[in-house]
Amino acid sequence: MRIAVASDNKMVSGHFGHCEGFSVYDVADSKILKNEFIQNPGHKPGYLPVFLKEQNVDVIIAGGMGGTAQDLFRENDIEVVVGASGLADKSVESYISGNLKSTNSVCTEHAHEGNCNG
Repeated sequence: MRIAVASDNKMVSGHFGHCEGFSVYDVADSKILKNEFIQNPGHKPGYLPVFLKEQNVDVIIAGGMGGTAQDLFRENDIEVVVGASGLADKSVESYISGNLKSTNSVCTEHAHEGNCNG
């Protein structure tokens, strides 16, 4: 399984589309085998779900995400987990252990300046 976390300086980003990049973790048998950082190639409508699918990502973790993006991830068979915060590494560990669940919240402010429905 590959898990991507929208990240800013090793922390879960408040909004996946405007993050610095994605911390991507390869996971097997409930253990992180390796991780890498992939720079955000740019926020363009509809692009990032396809980009992360091309990276073989199975799960995206973010603090917040708009409804259209969440739908596009699901259409690309990528599980969406929103409402996460803190260190990216810890969020993946929590997900693997079954302790990180999506809040299913939807960001409604496209500019996303901390205006996310929670």
